[in-house]
Amino acid sequence: MTAPIAASDSTPLERDARVITAREHRIAPGEIAIGVIIGRTSEFFDFFVYAIASVLVFPSLVFPFVDAVTGTLYSFALFALAFVARPLGSLVFMAIDRNHGRGVKLTIALFLLGGSTMAMAFLPSYADVGTAAVWLLALFRIGQGVALGGAWDGLPSLLSLNAPANRRGWYAMIPQLGAPMGLMVAAALFAFFLSALTTADFLSWGWRYPFFVAFAINVVALFARLRIVATPDFQHLFESRELQPAPIGATLREEGRTVALGAFAPLASFALFHLVTVFPLSWVVLKTGEPAVRFLLIEIVGAAVGVLSMLASGIVADRVGRRAVLGVSAALIGAYSGFAPQLLNAGGLGETLYMLGGFVLLGLAFGQSSGVVNGSFSRERRYTGAALTANLAWLIGAGFAPLVALTLASRFGLWSVGVYLLSGAICTLAALVINKEWARTAS
Repeated sequence: MTAPIAASDSTPLERDARVITAREHRIAPGEIAIGVIIGRTSEFFDFFVYAIASVLVFPSLVFPFVDAVTGTLYSFALFALAFVARPLGSLVFMAIDRNHGRGVKLTIALFLLGGSTMAMAFLPSYADVGTAAVWLLALFRIGQGVALGGAWDGLPSLLSLNAPANRRGWYAMIPQLGAPMGLMVAAALFAFFLSALTTADFLSWGWRYPFFVAFAINVVALFARLRIVATPDFQHLFESRELQPAPIGATLREEGRTVALGAFAPLASFALFHLVTVFPLSWVVLKTGEPAVRFLLIEIVGAAVGVLSMLASGIVADRVGRRAVLGVSAALIGAYSGFAPQLLNAGGLGETLYMLGGFVLLGLAFGQSSGVVNGSFSRERRYTGAALTANLAWLIGAGFAPLVALTLASRFGLWSVGVYLLSGAICTLAALVINKEWARTAS
Protein backbone atom coordinates (compact mmCIF):
# COMPACT_ATOMS: atom_id res chain seq x y z
CA MET A 1 0.00 0.00 0.00
CA THR A 2 1.45 3.33 -1.02
CA ALA A 3 1.47 6.56 0.92
CA PRO A 4 -1.04 9.19 -0.18
CA ILE A 5 0.22 11.75 -2.59
CA ALA A 6 0.56 15.14 -0.99
CA ALA A 7 -0.14 18.20 -3.05
CA SER A 8 2.99 19.92 -4.14
CA ASP A 9 1.46 23.39 -3.84
CA SER A 10 1.23 22.99 -0.09
CA THR A 11 2.03 26.44 1.25
CA PRO A 12 0.89 30.00 0.56
CA LEU A 13 4.53 30.90 -0.10
CA GLU A 14 4.61 28.38 -2.95
CA ARG A 15 1.43 29.81 -4.48
CA ASP A 16 2.79 33.34 -4.20
CA ALA A 17 6.01 32.25 -5.88
CA ARG A 18 4.08 30.67 -8.72
CA VAL A 19 1.81 33.67 -9.29
CA ILE A 20 4.65 36.20 -9.22
CA THR A 21 7.31 34.42 -11.22
CA ALA A 22 5.98 31.58 -13.34
CA ARG A 23 4.87 32.64 -16.80
CA GLU A 24 1.56 31.04 -17.69
CA HIS A 25 2.19 28.57 -14.84
CA ARG A 26 4.86 26.77 -16.87
CA ILE A 27 8.60 26.60 -16.34
CA ALA A 28 11.01 26.14 -19.24
CA PRO A 29 14.17 24.04 -18.84
CA GLY A 30 16.24 27.22 -18.75
CA GLU A 31 14.21 28.53 -15.82
CA ILE A 32 14.51 25.20 -14.03
CA ALA A 33 18.27 25.46 -14.54
CA ILE A 34 18.37 28.85 -12.85
CA GLY A 35 16.47 27.53 -9.84
CA VAL A 36 18.76 24.52 -9.62
CA ILE A 37 21.92 26.65 -9.81
CA ILE A 38 20.67 29.07 -7.14
CA GLY A 39 19.67 26.21 -4.86
CA ARG A 40 22.92 24.32 -5.21
CA THR A 41 25.02 27.46 -4.86
CA SER A 42 23.33 28.25 -1.54
CA GLU A 43 23.95 24.73 -0.25
CA PHE A 44 27.60 24.73 -1.27
CA PHE A 45 28.11 28.23 0.11
CA ASP A 46 27.01 26.99 3.54
CA PHE A 47 29.25 23.99 3.05
CA PHE A 48 32.36 26.02 2.16
CA VAL A 49 31.84 28.67 4.82
CA TYR A 50 32.13 25.94 7.42
CA ALA A 51 35.00 24.23 5.59
CA ILE A 52 37.11 27.40 5.42
CA ALA A 53 36.37 28.26 9.04
CA SER A 54 37.37 24.74 10.06
CA VAL A 55 40.88 25.62 8.87
CA LEU A 56 41.17 29.32 9.72
CA VAL A 57 39.00 29.74 12.84
CA PHE A 58 37.86 26.68 14.75
CA PRO A 59 41.30 25.22 15.59
CA SER A 60 42.16 28.31 17.64
CA LEU A 61 38.63 29.27 18.73
CA VAL A 62 37.26 25.86 19.72
CA PHE A 63 40.35 23.65 20.07
CA PRO A 64 43.05 25.89 21.58
CA PHE A 65 44.01 23.14 24.04
CA VAL A 66 45.81 21.13 21.31
CA ASP A 67 48.37 21.98 18.63
CA ALA A 68 47.27 23.50 15.32
CA VAL A 69 47.42 20.27 13.31
CA THR A 70 45.42 18.30 15.89
CA GLY A 71 42.92 21.15 16.21
CA THR A 72 42.39 21.12 12.45
CA LEU A 73 41.93 17.36 12.50
CA TYR A 74 39.30 17.77 15.21
CA SER A 75 37.58 20.40 13.07
CA PHE A 76 37.60 18.02 10.11
CA ALA A 77 36.12 15.29 12.29
CA LEU A 78 33.19 17.60 13.09
CA PHE A 79 33.08 18.51 9.39
CA ALA A 80 32.28 14.85 8.63
CA LEU A 81 29.27 14.86 10.98
CA ALA A 82 27.09 16.59 8.38
CA PHE A 83 27.66 13.78 5.89
CA VAL A 84 26.81 11.18 8.52
CA ALA A 85 23.62 13.08 9.38
CA ARG A 86 22.46 13.55 5.76
CA PRO A 87 20.80 10.11 5.47
CA LEU A 88 18.88 10.82 8.69
CA GLY A 89 17.73 14.09 7.17
CA SER A 90 16.54 12.29 4.06
CA LEU A 91 14.58 9.80 6.18
CA VAL A 92 12.86 12.49 8.27
CA PHE A 93 12.15 14.93 5.47
CA MET A 94 10.88 12.35 3.00
CA ALA A 95 8.21 11.51 5.57
CA ILE A 96 7.36 15.23 5.73
CA ASP A 97 7.34 15.31 1.92
CA ARG A 98 4.87 12.42 1.67
CA ASN A 99 2.52 13.78 4.33
CA HIS A 100 2.72 17.55 3.95
CA GLY A 101 4.16 18.30 0.52
CA ARG A 102 7.46 19.36 -0.94
CA GLY A 103 6.95 23.04 -0.20
CA VAL A 104 6.64 22.41 3.53
CA LYS A 105 9.64 20.12 3.42
CA LEU A 106 11.84 22.61 1.54
CA THR A 107 10.81 25.51 3.74
CA ILE A 108 11.71 23.65 6.95
CA ALA A 109 14.91 22.20 5.49
CA LEU A 110 16.29 25.46 4.12
CA PHE A 111 15.44 27.42 7.25
CA LEU A 112 17.14 24.70 9.28
CA LEU A 113 20.17 24.87 6.97
CA GLY A 114 20.40 28.65 7.11
CA GLY A 115 19.62 28.72 10.82
CA SER A 116 22.25 26.11 11.67
CA THR A 117 24.84 27.96 9.63
CA MET A 118 23.93 31.33 11.08
CA ALA A 119 23.96 29.90 14.60
CA MET A 120 27.65 29.25 14.14
CA ALA A 121 28.12 33.01 13.90
CA PHE A 122 27.17 33.19 17.59
CA LEU A 123 29.43 30.32 18.61
CA PRO A 124 31.22 31.10 21.89
CA SER A 125 34.88 30.25 22.20
CA TYR A 126 36.44 27.51 24.28
CA ALA A 127 37.88 30.23 26.50
CA ASP A 128 34.33 31.40 27.30
CA VAL A 129 32.39 28.16 27.81
CA GLY A 130 34.93 25.33 27.70
CA THR A 131 33.97 22.05 26.04
CA ALA A 132 30.43 23.32 25.51
CA ALA A 133 31.83 25.17 22.47
CA VAL A 134 32.79 21.82 20.94
CA TRP A 135 29.37 20.32 21.58
CA LEU A 136 27.58 23.37 20.19
CA LEU A 137 29.67 23.30 17.02
CA ALA A 138 28.96 19.59 16.60
CA LEU A 139 25.22 20.21 17.11
CA PHE A 140 25.13 22.98 14.52
CA ARG A 141 27.08 20.85 12.05
CA ILE A 142 24.65 17.96 12.51
CA GLY A 143 21.83 20.46 11.90
CA GLN A 144 23.46 21.39 8.60
CA GLY A 145 23.68 17.74 7.61
CA VAL A 146 20.08 16.93 8.49
CA ALA A 147 18.95 20.00 6.54
CA LEU A 148 21.04 19.07 3.50
CA GLY A 149 19.40 15.65 3.49
CA GLY A 150 16.01 17.35 3.56
CA ALA A 151 16.90 19.93 0.92
CA TRP A 152 16.82 17.30 -1.82
CA ASP A 153 14.06 18.63 -4.06
CA GLY A 154 14.14 16.52 -7.20
CA LEU A 155 14.89 19.55 -9.36
CA PRO A 156 17.92 17.94 -11.03
CA SER A 157 15.63 15.04 -11.96
CA LEU A 158 13.01 17.49 -13.25
CA LEU A 159 15.71 19.26 -15.23
CA SER A 160 16.90 15.96 -16.71
CA LEU A 161 13.37 14.91 -17.62
CA ASN A 162 12.80 18.24 -19.39
CA ALA A 163 16.17 18.22 -21.20
CA PRO A 164 16.30 17.58 -24.96
CA ALA A 165 17.56 14.07 -25.74
CA ASN A 166 20.72 15.40 -27.38
CA ARG A 167 21.54 17.75 -24.49
CA ARG A 168 21.44 15.40 -21.51
CA GLY A 169 25.14 15.87 -20.74
CA TRP A 170 24.74 19.65 -20.71
CA TYR A 171 21.74 19.60 -18.40
CA ALA A 172 23.34 17.00 -16.12
CA MET A 173 26.23 19.44 -15.65
CA ILE A 174 24.09 22.41 -14.63
CA PRO A 175 23.35 21.45 -10.97
CA GLN A 176 27.08 20.88 -10.40
CA LEU A 177 27.89 24.52 -11.13
CA GLY A 178 26.71 25.38 -7.63
CA ALA A 179 29.88 23.88 -6.13
CA PRO A 180 32.51 26.22 -7.67
CA MET A 181 30.15 29.18 -7.43
CA GLY A 182 29.55 28.57 -3.73
CA LEU A 183 33.29 28.23 -3.19
CA MET A 184 34.04 31.50 -4.98
CA VAL A 185 31.58 33.47 -2.85
CA ALA A 186 32.69 31.89 0.43
CA ALA A 187 36.42 32.25 -0.33
CA ALA A 188 35.95 35.86 -1.45
CA LEU A 189 34.17 36.79 1.79
CA PHE A 190 36.86 35.23 3.97
CA ALA A 191 39.64 36.77 1.86
CA PHE A 192 38.06 40.20 2.25
CA PHE A 193 37.77 40.01 6.03
CA LEU A 194 41.24 38.53 6.39
CA SER A 195 42.78 41.34 4.38
CA ALA A 196 40.69 44.15 5.89
CA LEU A 197 41.04 43.20 9.57
CA THR A 198 43.80 42.47 12.00
CA THR A 199 44.23 38.84 13.00
CA ALA A 200 42.77 39.57 16.43
CA ASP A 201 39.68 41.27 15.00
CA PHE A 202 39.17 38.55 12.42
CA LEU A 203 39.28 35.80 15.07
CA SER A 204 37.11 37.86 17.41
CA TRP A 205 34.26 38.87 15.11
CA GLY A 206 35.22 39.16 11.44
CA TRP A 207 34.86 35.46 10.67
CA ARG A 208 31.26 35.51 11.82
CA TYR A 209 29.89 37.66 8.98
CA PRO A 210 30.01 34.98 6.23
CA PHE A 211 27.79 32.82 8.43
CA PHE A 212 25.22 35.63 8.66
CA VAL A 213 25.23 35.94 4.87
CA ALA A 214 24.32 32.27 4.58
CA PHE A 215 20.85 32.81 6.02
CA ALA A 216 19.98 35.53 3.48
CA ILE A 217 21.23 33.39 0.60
CA ASN A 218 19.10 30.47 1.75
CA VAL A 219 15.95 32.61 1.77
CA VAL A 220 16.60 33.60 -1.85
CA ALA A 221 17.28 29.98 -2.76
CA LEU A 222 14.05 28.86 -1.07
CA PHE A 223 11.92 31.21 -3.15
CA ALA A 224 13.75 30.23 -6.37
CA ARG A 225 13.02 26.56 -5.74
CA LEU A 226 9.43 26.97 -4.54
CA ARG A 227 8.45 28.77 -7.72
CA ILE A 228 9.31 25.57 -9.61
CA VAL A 229 7.84 22.93 -7.32
CA ALA A 230 4.57 24.91 -7.30
CA THR A 231 4.02 24.54 -11.07
CA PRO A 232 1.58 22.15 -12.75
CA ASP A 233 4.48 20.52 -14.64
CA PHE A 234 6.10 19.52 -11.37
CA GLN A 235 2.71 18.47 -9.96
CA HIS A 236 2.09 16.20 -12.94
CA LEU A 237 5.45 14.47 -12.57
CA PHE A 238 4.87 14.19 -8.84
CA GLU A 239 1.48 12.54 -9.28
CA SER A 240 2.86 10.18 -11.94
CA ARG A 241 5.49 9.12 -9.37
CA GLU A 242 8.41 10.53 -11.37
CA LEU A 243 9.17 12.90 -8.48
CA GLN A 244 7.30 11.24 -5.61
CA PRO A 245 9.22 9.90 -2.59
CA ALA A 246 9.03 6.15 -2.12
CA PRO A 247 9.59 4.26 1.15
CA ILE A 248 13.32 4.07 1.81
CA GLY A 249 13.27 0.47 3.04
CA ALA A 250 11.49 -0.77 -0.07
CA THR A 251 13.83 1.21 -2.31
CA LEU A 252 16.90 -0.33 -0.70
CA ARG A 253 15.44 -3.84 -0.87
CA GLU A 254 14.42 -3.60 -4.50
CA GLU A 255 17.18 -1.40 -5.91
CA GLY A 256 19.98 -1.44 -3.36
CA ARG A 257 22.42 -2.69 -5.99
CA THR A 258 21.81 0.39 -8.12
CA VAL A 259 22.15 2.66 -5.08
CA ALA A 260 25.51 1.11 -4.21
CA LEU A 261 26.75 1.30 -7.78
CA GLY A 262 25.67 4.92 -8.10
CA ALA A 263 27.47 5.80 -4.89
CA PHE A 264 30.79 4.38 -6.11
CA ALA A 265 30.59 5.68 -9.68
CA PRO A 266 31.49 9.32 -8.83
CA LEU A 267 34.13 8.59 -6.15
CA ALA A 268 37.02 9.90 -8.27
CA SER A 269 35.44 13.33 -8.55
CA PHE A 270 34.15 13.37 -4.97
CA ALA A 271 37.57 12.52 -3.55
CA LEU A 272 39.23 15.13 -5.76
CA PHE A 273 36.55 17.63 -4.70
CA HIS A 274 37.97 18.06 -1.21
CA LEU A 275 41.56 17.56 -2.26
CA VAL A 276 41.45 20.78 -4.29
CA THR A 277 39.22 22.79 -1.96
CA VAL A 278 39.48 22.03 1.76
CA PHE A 279 42.63 19.94 2.21
CA PRO A 280 45.15 22.13 0.34
CA LEU A 281 44.10 25.20 2.31
CA SER A 282 44.78 23.34 5.55
CA TRP A 283 48.16 22.06 4.32
CA VAL A 284 49.36 25.46 3.13
CA VAL A 285 48.23 27.23 6.31
CA LEU A 286 49.70 24.60 8.63
CA LYS A 287 52.89 23.61 6.83
CA THR A 288 54.10 26.53 4.71
CA GLY A 289 53.19 29.57 6.80
CA GLU A 290 51.96 31.43 3.70
CA PRO A 291 49.17 33.99 4.12
CA ALA A 292 45.77 32.38 3.88
CA VAL A 293 44.50 35.27 1.73
CA ARG A 294 46.91 34.40 -1.06
CA PHE A 295 45.75 30.80 -1.22
CA LEU A 296 42.07 31.79 -1.03
CA LEU A 297 42.62 33.94 -4.10
CA ILE A 298 44.17 30.95 -5.87
CA GLU A 299 41.10 28.93 -4.92
CA ILE A 300 38.82 31.59 -6.39
CA VAL A 301 40.71 31.52 -9.68
CA GLY A 302 40.73 27.72 -9.60
CA ALA A 303 36.98 27.63 -9.03
CA ALA A 304 36.45 29.91 -12.03
CA VAL A 305 38.55 27.50 -14.10
CA GLY A 306 36.40 24.70 -12.70
CA VAL A 307 33.24 26.43 -13.98
CA LEU A 308 34.70 26.60 -17.49
CA SER A 309 35.76 22.96 -17.27
CA MET A 310 32.27 21.93 -16.17
CA LEU A 311 30.75 23.77 -19.13
CA ALA A 312 33.17 21.92 -21.38
CA SER A 313 32.17 18.60 -19.80
CA GLY A 314 28.55 19.21 -20.80
CA ILE A 315 29.51 19.89 -24.41
CA VAL A 316 31.85 16.90 -24.64
CA ALA A 317 29.40 14.55 -22.92
CA ASP A 318 26.73 15.32 -25.51
CA ARG A 319 29.19 14.34 -28.23
CA VAL A 320 30.81 11.21 -26.81
CA GLY A 321 28.54 10.21 -23.92
CA ARG A 322 28.58 10.76 -20.16
CA ARG A 323 30.10 7.36 -19.42
CA ALA A 324 33.07 8.12 -21.66
CA VAL A 325 33.65 11.48 -19.97
CA LEU A 326 33.50 9.90 -16.51
CA GLY A 327 35.82 7.07 -17.49
CA VAL A 328 38.45 9.25 -19.17
CA SER A 329 38.35 11.84 -16.39
CA ALA A 330 38.76 9.11 -13.76
CA ALA A 331 41.81 7.79 -15.61
CA LEU A 332 43.24 11.31 -15.78
CA ILE A 333 42.61 11.79 -12.05
CA GLY A 334 44.48 8.55 -11.46
CA ALA A 335 47.44 9.91 -13.43
CA TYR A 336 47.20 13.25 -11.62
CA SER A 337 47.33 11.47 -8.26
CA GLY A 338 50.80 10.16 -9.05
CA PHE A 339 52.54 13.53 -8.98
CA ALA A 340 50.20 16.42 -8.22
CA PRO A 341 50.03 16.33 -4.37
CA GLN A 342 53.79 16.88 -4.15
CA LEU A 343 53.32 20.21 -5.93
CA LEU A 344 51.89 21.60 -2.68
CA ASN A 345 55.44 21.53 -1.31
CA ALA A 346 56.92 23.16 -4.41
CA GLY A 347 56.26 26.80 -3.59
CA GLY A 348 53.79 29.25 -5.07
CA LEU A 349 54.09 27.99 -8.65
CA GLY A 350 53.62 24.39 -7.57
CA GLU A 351 50.54 25.28 -5.53
CA THR A 352 49.03 27.16 -8.46
CA LEU A 353 49.67 24.27 -10.86
CA TYR A 354 48.18 21.82 -8.37
CA MET A 355 45.03 23.89 -7.97
CA LEU A 356 44.47 24.79 -11.62
CA GLY A 357 45.15 21.26 -12.86
CA GLY A 358 42.95 19.83 -10.13
CA PHE A 359 40.04 22.13 -10.93
CA VAL A 360 40.25 21.31 -14.64
CA LEU A 361 39.93 17.60 -13.84
CA LEU A 362 37.31 18.25 -11.17
CA GLY A 363 35.19 20.20 -13.63
CA LEU A 364 35.28 17.41 -16.21
CA ALA A 365 34.55 14.63 -13.70
CA PHE A 366 32.23 16.37 -11.24
CA GLY A 367 30.30 18.00 -14.07
CA GLN A 368 28.99 14.59 -15.15
CA SER A 369 28.94 12.80 -11.79
CA SER A 370 25.37 13.71 -10.87
CA GLY A 371 22.96 10.81 -11.15
CA VAL A 372 25.04 8.74 -13.56
CA VAL A 373 22.91 5.62 -12.86
CA ASN A 374 19.61 7.33 -12.01
CA GLY A 375 18.13 6.11 -15.27
CA SER A 376 18.50 2.55 -13.95
CA PHE A 377 15.97 3.17 -11.16
CA SER A 378 12.34 2.29 -11.71
CA ARG A 379 10.16 5.32 -12.24
CA GLU A 380 8.38 5.11 -8.89
CA ARG A 381 11.66 4.87 -6.95
CA ARG A 382 13.82 7.23 -8.98
CA TYR A 383 13.41 10.24 -6.68
CA THR A 384 14.22 8.35 -3.48
CA GLY A 385 16.92 6.27 -5.14
CA ALA A 386 18.65 9.38 -6.44
CA ALA A 387 18.59 10.96 -2.98
CA LEU A 388 19.98 7.84 -1.29
CA THR A 389 22.69 7.52 -3.94
CA ALA A 390 23.77 11.13 -3.52
CA ASN A 391 23.90 10.84 0.28
CA LEU A 392 25.93 7.64 0.18
CA ALA A 393 28.33 8.98 -2.45
CA TRP A 394 29.04 12.14 -0.44
CA LEU A 395 29.52 10.11 2.74
CA ILE A 396 31.92 7.58 1.21
CA GLY A 397 33.73 9.82 -1.22
CA ALA A 398 33.85 13.22 0.42
CA GLY A 399 32.73 13.33 4.03
CA PHE A 400 35.97 12.09 5.57
CA ALA A 401 38.31 13.17 2.75
CA PRO A 402 39.82 16.24 4.47
CA LEU A 403 40.34 14.30 7.72
CA VAL A 404 41.90 11.31 5.96
CA ALA A 405 44.05 13.42 3.64
CA LEU A 406 45.48 15.62 6.40
CA THR A 407 46.10 12.60 8.63
CA LEU A 408 47.92 10.75 5.86
CA ALA A 409 49.92 13.78 4.74
CA SER A 410 50.98 14.64 8.31
CA ARG A 411 52.10 11.10 9.11
CA PHE A 412 53.45 9.75 5.82
CA GLY A 413 53.87 12.70 3.46
CA LEU A 414 51.94 14.09 0.52
CA TRP A 415 52.58 11.02 -1.63
CA SER A 416 50.06 9.11 0.51
CA VAL A 417 47.34 11.61 -0.45
CA GLY A 418 47.98 10.62 -4.05
CA VAL A 419 47.37 6.97 -3.15
CA TYR A 420 44.10 7.94 -1.48
CA LEU A 421 43.00 9.85 -4.58
CA LEU A 422 44.03 6.93 -6.81
CA SER A 423 41.71 4.63 -4.83
CA GLY A 424 38.77 6.89 -5.72
CA ALA A 425 39.68 6.76 -9.42
CA ILE A 426 39.86 2.96 -9.30
CA CYS A 427 36.42 2.78 -7.65
CA THR A 428 34.90 4.95 -10.37
CA LEU A 429 36.40 2.89 -13.19
CA ALA A 430 35.30 -0.35 -11.53
CA ALA A 431 31.73 0.94 -11.04
CA LEU A 432 31.50 2.02 -14.68
CA VAL A 433 32.68 -1.40 -15.85
CA ILE A 434 30.22 -3.22 -13.56
CA ASN A 435 27.36 -0.97 -14.68
CA LYS A 436 28.20 -1.71 -18.31
CA GLU A 437 28.22 -5.46 -17.61
CA TRP A 438 24.86 -5.24 -15.84
CA ALA A 439 23.39 -3.32 -18.77
CA ARG A 440 24.76 -5.90 -21.24
CA THR A 441 23.43 -8.81 -19.20
CA ALA A 442 20.00 -7.21 -18.83
CA SER A 443 19.75 -6.65 -22.56
